[in-house]
Amino acid sequence: EQQILKLTDSDQFKKYLNTLAKFHRYSARNIDLIYSQNPEATQIAGFKQWKNDFNRSVNKGEKGIRIAAPMIKKLTPEDQKRLDTTKEKAIVGYRYIPVFDISQTSGEPVLSAKDFVKENLADHKNVTNLYNELKNYLNNNTDIKVSEKRLSELGGAKGYFQPSTNEIVIGSDEPDNALKLETLYHEYAHSQLHGLTSEFKDRPRAYQETQAEAVAYVAMQNIGVDTSNYSLGYVATWAKDKAVIHSALSEIQQVSNKVIELSDGLT
Repeated sequence: EQQILKLTDSDQFKKYLNTLAKFHRYSARNIDLIYSQNPEATQIAGFKQWKNDFNRSVNKGEKGIRIAAPMIKKLTPEDQKRLDTTKEKAIVGYRYIPVFDISQTSGEPVLSAKDFVKENLADHKNVTNLYNELKNYLNNNTDIKVSEKRLSELGGAKGYFQPSTNEIVIGSDEPDNALKLETLYHEYAHSQLHGLTSEFKDRPRAYQETQAEAVAYVAMQNIGVDTSNYSLGYVATWAKDKAVIHSALSEIQQVSNKVIELSDGLT
């Protein structure tokens, strides 16, 4: 809790988002726990899993990162009746278990498709391909329409999202392809978080911008494109309020998950 309330400046917040980008499949609580104990962590597993699945050993004297793991119980017929369910098993609580980052282990290298993708996306031609794939996917598989206009018609913006028509418009003549992709992620985040039917559409404007920028930052981190020049300006105001920062982070995580799954499929 204390670590999360320290996310008052842009750099601290980026470190948190880096953890989110690496562990997006984990629950918000476990992302908070990993971030607060080891913000540099990249890949984690339990002692036995490192040994059995990856042929790596945890180094002597290493201190584990504690995360919450569900306790699953087989339900008796009485339990099923009481809980009004036909499921055979249910989560009855959580316990804290130790896991270790890859940097705390030694052994065989762990190969990842991510490394291959990052290497290839360093080439901007491939970034353009991903931008086009994402644009086509949204046009063909969702109710969002993505189109392009010249930057001179956008009044100084790189792009925008129009909630009334559910339309994203991107500057067609933006010379930096990575910036074009980042803008598409940013506007897609607005469509998911702040569209007409969205739960979060009434958030203040600065709050909305920071959320959309955070999702775009996570999406670009996920594909390994440099995003060091991002400004995430509104965080200081959030972090003063425990309830606000938790709901803001939870909303960012929900949409980031969606964007990462989508991008990983397309890449």
